Amino acid sequence: MSSSRPSEATGVDRPDPADLPDAEGAPAPDLVPGPVGLVDDSGSRVPAAAGDPDAAGDPDARDAHAAVPTVRQRLADAQDRLQPWSAWTLRAKLVASMLALFTALSLFTAVFTITALSSHLTDQLDGQLSASLRSPRPGTGPDPGGRGGPGADRIVAQLTTSDPVGFIESADEPESLTAAQLQAINNAGVSPNGSTVDLASLGRFRMMSKQVTFVADDGSRSPGTLVVGISTAPTDSTIGRLIIVAGAGLGAGVILVAVLGTWLVRRNLEPLRRVAATATKVSQMPLHSGKVALAERVDPADTDTRTEVGQVGAAFNEMLDHVDEALNARHQSEQRVRQFVADASHELRTPLASIKGYAELSRREPNAVPATVTHAMGRIESEANRMSSLVEDLLLLARLDAGRPLDAAPVDMSMLVINAVSDAHAASPGHRWDLDLPPEPVEVTGDAARLHQVVANLLANARTHTPDGTRVTTSVRPEGEWVRVAVHDDGPGVPDTLQPNVFERFARGDDARNRAGGSTGLGLSIVAAVSKAHGGRVELDSKPGDTTFSLLLPAAV
Repeated sequence: MSSSRPSEATGVDRPDPADLPDAEGAPAPDLVPGPVGLVDDSGSRVPAAAGDPDAAGDPDARDAHAAVPTVRQRLADAQDRLQPWSAWTLRAKLVASMLALFTALSLFTAVFTITALSSHLTDQLDGQLSASLRSPRPGTGPDPGGRGGPGADRIVAQLTTSDPVGFIESADEPESLTAAQLQAINNAGVSPNGSTVDLASLGRFRMMSKQVTFVADDGSRSPGTLVVGISTAPTDSTIGRLIIVAGAGLGAGVILVAVLGTWLVRRNLEPLRRVAATATKVSQMPLHSGKVALAERVDPADTDTRTEVGQVGAAFNEMLDHVDEALNARHQSEQRVRQFVADASHELRTPLASIKGYAELSRREPNAVPATVTHAMGRIESEANRMSSLVEDLLLLARLDAGRPLDAAPVDMSMLVINAVSDAHAASPGHRWDLDLPPEPVEVTGDAARLHQVVANLLANARTHTPDGTRVTTSVRPEGEWVRVAVHDDGPGVPDTLQPNVFERFARGDDARNRAGGSTGLGLSIVAAVSKAHGGRVELDSKPGDTTFSLLLPAAV
């Protein structure tokens, strides 16, 4: 019969001084404490921090020690890398929710099953122990001591004040318990309802006690406690295997749910992805101007209103229908307005020419004309000229809006700017006109007359909205595939509220800039329209004392 015995405590042997290597002949260590510190670049010694184990060591080791991030820093870095829940995709949220729900339910089921089985097996042991205590002589009979199944050790102990005894049965023959084991059973305070006691090397036992009177061989009686116990090793083994099976099943289930859940979610969200793809295509279409052919629609298979995604698809198609109708109505309205402006401008040119002709003819009248009539006719001619300029600008904008092609010929922007600045100097000698041109001519491909009008409008804008004495610098610079023509002045600048709309038609800045002459409010809008027709753009950078209007045109190939 095999038995278990508590192992004796082992200790750690200290080395005998005689066993140490002979230190004779070795250099004696320097025991005189010296200054410890770091030497900076200047050679001075910097005292090291107290308690720093690396302070007196290798500098590389100190650097490596200082470079190791702390646990708090690592946690902060991990939190920075994690995206918030609100930034997760719908697919990720659904899969994560499925995994969390499955894991929670599986853990609850596993814990409940293990707890219920453990309680059931413990109740079985308690029933065997109770039957054993009711036996006239525990330890005898067909199942002495209430054996808990094959391989289950059992204990019977008689605890008295004078001579406690006990034995453990592992196979065929009982083996007496040691005094230390009996003392451990006595100290455990085994209850009549059952208690679990850990006897160290013997393992864990389920025990139950009963107050009895023991009769010795000589007939003497002594009160005591009868304790019977059954090893819980088979029960613990069963519970351990169940925990392993539950853990393995949980891990396999999580992997299976993650794979299948991702596939199912992706498959069920595919219609929503197609709706999003249609919305992306629509968002990339140029819808700001012109005739728009909004033909993109969600596939009819994704517009079934019995499903949530189908409701989104059907609503999106209906919205696209309304947008298409609105864009077409806007285009038709713009076309009518442009046609009206073009027709009106064209029709007004003839009567305006007649008015100017008759006004000029009145000045050639040989007979004396009253001064008031002369003044009135002069004002009529002046306003007719201004109105003619307005009509010409409107007609030009209407033609540009209609997509009328412009001339495409090489244009020397350097010479064009020189001529425009010369005209501006003649029109306003009170301003200071400067040129900043590269040594070599700079050419673009375009309509020379329209480009000259654009530069003239920029110079006229600077002349009209800045006081005398303002320095206006016009520069031409090649910038890779572009040519930049910039008009800079040190005037009062464009108000911040006007800058977003400064290139719109009839935009006026009279409330912030000194206005010296008549302005139709169309000059800068013509600049934007002509530059767009040439494939370029205009830019504005303005603050008080530093305003720059830039015209960017594609360079000639």
